[in-house]
Amino acid sequence: MGDRPVALVSACLLGIACRYDGGAQPCPEVLARMDRVRFVPVCPEQLGGLPTPRAPAERRGERVVAADGTDVTAQFRRGAEQACRLAVLYGAKLAVLKSRSPSCGRSEIYDGTFSGRRVPGRGVTAEALDALGVRVIDESELETLDCEAGFPEPDEPLKGECE
Repeated sequence: MGDRPVALVSACLLGIACRYDGGAQPCPEVLARMDRVRFVPVCPEQLGGLPTPRAPAERRGERVVAADGTDVTAQFRRGAEQACRLAVLYGAKLAVLKSRSPSCGRSEIYDGTFSGRRVPGRGVTAEALDALGVRVIDESELETLDCEAGFPEPDEPLKGECE
């Protein structure tokens, strides 16, 4: 893969229109690192077989339920499995995932009532990648990364190893 570190990244953060509402959420902090990091875009919901657009979904314990009441747990688990396969295939040790997503949320998700209330919790894919040993962060944490994480700052010269 060359001398650039590899990271999975939520495809919506790269500007790919794959969110539940058919939109994207490009993240300038991610885009600024594209020439220094080999990103592998993932959308676990699409990898699990869900269409775009789709009904919004939230976690309810171990289950994931769409706003229309459909249980989409199997699709979310299948998407998480596929994201893990990609992490292994590409040797990704880091994943930059979309905050608060029922797939990708790292530390906070919506409470399952579709009321907009947030609670501590992780998305299905974030949990699976963490169990695999992949370091999971969300887009708000990019500034906290250093060379040890293998994810250079946008203006940092790319080096083969950290000094």
